[in-house]
Amino acid sequence: MRQTELHLTNKDRKTVGKMRSKGLHHSREVNRAHVLWCLDQNVPESQIMAVLGIGRTTVWRTRLAYLEGGLTLALFDLKRSGGPCKYDTDDEARVVALACSAPPSGRNRWTLMELEHAIRQEPGLSCMGRDTVRRILKKTT
Repeated sequence: MRQTELHLTNKDRKTVGKMRSKGLHHSREVNRAHVLWCLDQNVPESQIMAVLGIGRTTVWRTRLAYLEGGLTLALFDLKRSGGPCKYDTDDEARVVALACSAPPSGRNRWTLMELEHAIRQEPGLSCMGRDTVRRILKKTT
């Protein structure tokens, strides 16, 4: 298969060289910089994959990202939105209100396990786990 040629601009070549030689970067970013540098030097894809220990799709995606969006898109990961929040502020307020209420009889204070069991009795919060309760309480203090 014929390899698509890639030629870096002088400015991009300097940036890739700096990224390869110094500074703290994620390993994926350094690998992508190595891929771009090798493609600019007309190194065969099979040799790039063997030396860097990456797959063919990584080489293809890095080349395509550079050709379509430039150096920043090729080297760095895009921001990810993350998962949607499972519980809204009303649910968090209910957890905090329960934690601020009087503890069960025979206790001086709520424990995390007791809070979890009490919250699971609330309608709409039956699947809330102990770690979620802990994070909500940590966020509000």
